[in-house]
Amino acid sequence: MNTLYDLRSYSYNLPPENIAQFPADPRDSSRLLVWDVKNDCVDKSNHFRDIVKFFRRDDVLILNDTRVIPARLKGTRESGGQCEVFLLREAAFMTWEALVKPARKIHVGTTISISGQAVSVIDEADEGIRTVKFPFSSREEFMMFLDSAGNVPLPPYIHNADDMREKYQTVFARNNGSVAAPTASLHFTPELLERIKSLGVKIGYVTLHVGLGTFRPVKVHDIREHEIHTEHCELPEATAQLIHDCRERGGRVIASGTTAARTLESFGGNAGVMDTGLYVDALITNFHLPESSLIMLVASFAANKAGGHEEEILRRLIDIYENAAREGWRFFSFGDAMFIF
Repeated sequence: MNTLYDLRSYSYNLPPENIAQFPADPRDSSRLLVWDVKNDCVDKSNHFRDIVKFFRRDDVLILNDTRVIPARLKGTRESGGQCEVFLLREAAFMTWEALVKPARKIHVGTTISISGQAVSVIDEADEGIRTVKFPFSSREEFMMFLDSAGNVPLPPYIHNADDMREKYQTVFARNNGSVAAPTASLHFTPELLERIKSLGVKIGYVTLHVGLGTFRPVKVHDIREHEIHTEHCELPEATAQLIHDCRERGGRVIASGTTAARTLESFGGNAGVMDTGLYVDALITNFHLPESSLIMLVASFAANKAGGHEEEILRRLIDIYENAAREGWRFFSFGDAMFIF
């Protein structure tokens, strides 16, 4: 099998102590690794606040303005047994696809009581996914319910859930719907964004509600057989215009995070709304889990920047990851960042 398609090619050694349990304080004090792919130059001397040095006046920075909802809900079945409903994606008004546990005991027709509200299971699919319907007549009422009854679904490698509801949000989060944060953008502060804008850089927003497709592990040896679940995304007309104007000026499109990059690539820079299944010039990203679809996306982006040489670039990326791990860099959601161009 070609190494590019072999899941093991995307693995690396990571000591558990490198997994960041808390965000940097302040957020922009995390470390920043800068990788100039074409010149194979790696700079490890910066903090995230120094990213302003790598922007140019005519660039546009694209951010994902999704907001993480308290999607993890504890409930009780009619039998009195406890269960969990983990919201994944809004399918229709007051109707959500959800991951339920124990799935073997929750089927169509089951009613789950959550904080006194009767939630109905109206459809079921494989892998523990069910469609559930909530008894609310307005989104405001539903969000009040989630705020009081739900918990923010932190990644399983974060062991301390205390006081994380706002720390696991970007400072510009505004559109409710994600079950995980666009973590590359957790590094930004309002002050840093103002510094970037003061250079003449324009900032545009897309929305991609992070769902099951982003964090579900790849379980097949040949990654071409992995099915990525769709995620709802939107590219507003105003952002599409910013991108068009940036191209006209000869500037670069810089995506903060794989979610922003996927949205731009899906639309090719044209406004619209869709479900996702190279338009980006530079990528801000974190250090991702071994053998995850996210590290595969980063490898593909870097290879595109290099003009090919996919296997060589993949080996270089894994080498960068392993060196960073040996040097004590912080990994995953609350970890350090990379700027790749």
